[in-house]
Amino acid sequence: MSGTGFASVVLDVDSTLCGIEGIDWLAARRGAEAGVRIAELTDRAMNGELALDAVYGERLGVVRPTRDDLDALATAYEGALAPGAAAAIARMRASGRRIVLVSGGIRNAILPVARRLGIDDTDVHAVNVLVDGSGAYETYDAHSPMTTAEGKRSVVAALGLPRRLVAVGDGATDLAIRPVADAFIAFTGYVRREPVVAGADAVVDSFDQLVELVLA
Repeated sequence: MSGTGFASVVLDVDSTLCGIEGIDWLAARRGAEAGVRIAELTDRAMNGELALDAVYGERLGVVRPTRDDLDALATAYEGALAPGAAAAIARMRASGRRIVLVSGGIRNAILPVARRLGIDDTDVHAVNVLVDGSGAYETYDAHSPMTTAEGKRSVVAALGLPRRLVAVGDGATDLAIRPVADAFIAFTGYVRREPVVAGADAVVDSFDQLVELVLA
């Protein structure tokens, strides 16, 4: 990668910051059949074989997460935090780097782990899910850019983050940020998607490696 270091880091959450895919984890709570079906859709979308737009609503329609499900997912995210991630993020933030989470996952469940890492709520961009007074699933924010294949790019472009800016993630929706970033780093600590790796400026499999590139 040309240049030295980065001022802003845009991080994916599922299979990057945390070692789970939130929607797949929720689907598994609905039984083996739902789990397999949703995991296949997720994998195809992250490989760029299906547009995220085509599967986002379908996946949530199958899962219909309740308040209890979302609380359980929040706990699972915290338990699945990538090795070294907390220390790396603390080190980057202490060095004045801006850390922003940009995820197609469910914001309600991501916020607790973001807060644990010292990331402000306003720097967490994901999809809100609404539940009713009894805690039952009601709907999701279908207007969120994060429900679309190119949504992360439009969100990052609108944030006006300090340059140099690097995006980090494992999926096609993360790679889509590349045109509005100075670099894209493929994170392969949990899953290696060859189309994503092929489009990356660098590849890392740990947060120890990532922090060295960011602070270089």
